[in-house]
Amino acid sequence: MIHKGIEFSVTQGAVGVWKWRFQIGERVFTGKTEAKLNLLAIRRVQLRIDRELKKVQQDQAR
Repeated sequence: MIHKGIEFSVTQGAVGVWKWRFQIGERVFTGKTEAKLNLLAIRRVQLRIDRELKKVQQDQAR
């Protein structure tokens, strides 16, 4: 999947546990989230991408 130009993946590990991964530049982000629905897990990853992109923009402004 792609969100704001960042490709990411969300896969189900155990029941209700989702593993996610995305990369911004050279940096790779991975983690897990608990959610019953895959759409909720996807949304949480999209929000994480937004936060990380905001950090990158703030660092570039300095």
